[in-house]
Amino acid sequence: MKVLIVLGSPNSELGNLEQIALDRLDYCLDIFEPKDNYIICTGGFGAHFNTAPYPHADYAMNYLTENGLSAENFLEAALSANTVEDAVLAKKILIKHHLNTIVVITSDYHVERVKLIFDEILGFDNVEYAGVVHAISDTEKERLVIHEKKAINGILSKGLYY
Repeated sequence: MKVLIVLGSPNSELGNLEQIALDRLDYCLDIFEPKDNYIICTGGFGAHFNTAPYPHADYAMNYLTENGLSAENFLEAALSANTVEDAVLAKKILIKHHLNTIVVITSDYHVERVKLIFDEILGFDNVEYAGVVHAISDTEKERLVIHEKKAINGILSKGLYY
């Protein structure tokens, strides 16, 4: 079984998923094979992505079930606050279920940092990374890319703490 790990991204304070989250979830729906895949949704709470009443992963799982998936398709949610916690908590779930073949679903601008983090923390050989492209403005994309470069430089210069 291959596990699709959908990384969290912002939702509104009412729990409405924003476009980046929807794009990642739609990609998950596109590649999901019921007999071959489980899904882990990530995201708990954080001022930068979710101040709603419930964990981001709950909103993501609800979206996926509203679009045809069922409870049996999911493993536990990884109620993380950042990308490092995504990897740490996902690893615990994967080990618990004796699974080590995964696809990490994120955004195209985020893949490089995700790969750096997940390769270090998971240490699995069977990891694929899917970077979803979003219809966002050039200004927004540039802002996100700058943030990612800064975060990657921080990891490379200070190391990864988990």
